[in-house]
Amino acid sequence: MNKCAVILLAAGSGRRMRGVVDDKILMKVNGIEVFRYSLEAFINSGCVSGFVVVYRDEAQKDALMALCKDVSLPLFWVQGGVERQHSVFNGVKGLPEEFEYVMIHDCARPLITIQNIRELYDAVVEDKAAVLAHRVTNTVKCVKDTGKGSRCCYAEDVDRSSLWATETPQAFERKLILDAYNNVHTNNLRITDDVSAASLAGHSITFVENNTPNPKLTTPSYLKYIEFLLR
Repeated sequence: MNKCAVILLAAGSGRRMRGVVDDKILMKVNGIEVFRYSLEAFINSGCVSGFVVVYRDEAQKDALMALCKDVSLPLFWVQGGVERQHSVFNGVKGLPEEFEYVMIHDCARPLITIQNIRELYDAVVEDKAAVLAHRVTNTVKCVKDTGKGSRCCYAEDVDRSSLWATETPQAFERKLILDAYNNVHTNNLRITDDVSAASLAGHSITFVENNTPNPKLTTPSYLKYIEFLLR
């Protein structure tokens, strides 16, 4: 099997949780820390040979290390940056060259499944760049700015047949995504996910369709929903 590592992103500030919890990655949902759901899914998938854990500060690192004490796979620890793209770049740079592939995952998505991971692994080995995503099914409108905010707007329909909402994990050949993030860093670009980095560097992406819920814990309103899904 090709050696694949996972970058587990845990360094986010969690501002949108509005102080409901101190650290959403360390909070317990149905008795288990949010971080552990992702960690265990990747371990149990059988596709992973090591982890890079991207942490926020030393206090969080200590707590995460305690949650990883039973992990037998190699663990590498890297401090995150100001924004997600900086944290990912730090994580990719901290990954040893022995790993040919890397999956990048936001630990605030605790519902990632073993099946998701295995399908994504097969896709990245075949195509070098792949992302877990779902089709957009809602009606989407493009709102024309009239200077009145959301009032009295002119709205146009957007063809949703070609629209996908990306999730994580996002998976890449290690050298491909390292070069892509070097391009982002060198040219001072702003991106919100790893597919953007690869696309800006001219790489095609394979979309792996996910038909199971994989929400990100971003605001307090998501907490009850994720608790329900995990039950």
